[in-house]
Amino acid sequence: MDNFTFWSPTKFVFGRDTESLTGNLVKQFGGNRVLLVYGGGSVVRSGLLDRVKKSLDEAGVMWEEMGGICPNPTDDRVYEGIDMVRDHKIDFLLAVGGGSVIDTAKAIACGVPYDGDFWDFYCGKKVVEKALPVGVVLTIPAAGSEGSGNSVITKKDGLIKLSLRTESALRPRFAVMNPELTFTLPQYQTGCGIVDMMAHIFERYFSNTPDCETTDRLAEGLLTAIINEARKIMADPYDYEARANIMWSSTLAHNGLCGTGRAEDWASHFMEHELSAIYDVAHGAGLAVVNPAWMSYVSRTNPAKVAQFAIRVMGVSPDNRTETEIAEEGISRLKEFYRSIGMPVTLGELGIDSPDFERLVAKLHEHKGNPIGSYVKLSPADTAEIYKMML
Repeated sequence: MDNFTFWSPTKFVFGRDTESLTGNLVKQFGGNRVLLVYGGGSVVRSGLLDRVKKSLDEAGVMWEEMGGICPNPTDDRVYEGIDMVRDHKIDFLLAVGGGSVIDTAKAIACGVPYDGDFWDFYCGKKVVEKALPVGVVLTIPAAGSEGSGNSVITKKDGLIKLSLRTESALRPRFAVMNPELTFTLPQYQTGCGIVDMMAHIFERYFSNTPDCETTDRLAEGLLTAIINEARKIMADPYDYEARANIMWSSTLAHNGLCGTGRAEDWASHFMEHELSAIYDVAHGAGLAVVNPAWMSYVSRTNPAKVAQFAIRVMGVSPDNRTETEIAEEGISRLKEFYRSIGMPVTLGELGIDSPDFERLVAKLHEHKGNPIGSYVKLSPADTAEIYKMML
């Protein structure tokens, strides 16, 4: 196990009706004038946005609002938000929604106190040193952005989708998490979230760092819980306990805990970011296609950890088979699980019938370098083969 620093200062307020506490939480963390950032009409139709506004009003917190944030959030809305915050002297960002909304709020938060272009942080020119505080009312368990210092934004000019990682500057001050808010999520959106949180664990679990049994078992336990609870949700979307376990799993999958003491990979996420940037597919659905193909490819040369996953999580019996054979059966079972929750596992099922492999590979390595990944270092020839395996 490697040396590590684990930093997770977010206050999580979990359970029924917790959105009523939002105003007091904003005040607790120093907010007086809030920009409410939210997505489509669901938070309006459900009455959640009105309940949050009422809570802010009762706490004496002034607010402005910016709605309509779309999946795969783009830089134009970030610039709009930065202008709004400066014009209205906002001192706190409140994201009401899922990962796209939270990531947009984080981008605004780091862009406001910076004299230059916020995109400098995402393309690696600058490091975030200060940001406005961010709070979250979570409605979609998936990205884990409610408990991480990470954010992903797409630059519309060139369709460049990049992630930003910070240790502390962009971690939300608080996250309100009411599982009841997820009851009416469409099955497809629920499935995308389940795949996304599993992928966050995979990026940390598939590591060559030895002697990480504790974090291995944490990761395997979370993956097992997610699979079990996902099946319950698909059978009954109003199962509160299953929704609660899935919501908490999404946070634990991406707050850094599963990555402690080990080298991480992230090649699958990088590859999916190019798919969703170019073809505007749902991130979780894209990962359902990328992850099995990546696992199959790396198992050709480094099957050990994939075989361990197959045995410990997917229930594959080792018998007298090779690690590669065990790994492949585990991957097959993972694909079956993805299909059982309504997810695609091929590019065709994702709606990409004629993928431009050359463009995908070129953009991938232009943005992320050569090679990418850690578990198996991948050259452009490798990633081209993996993309083709997604057919």
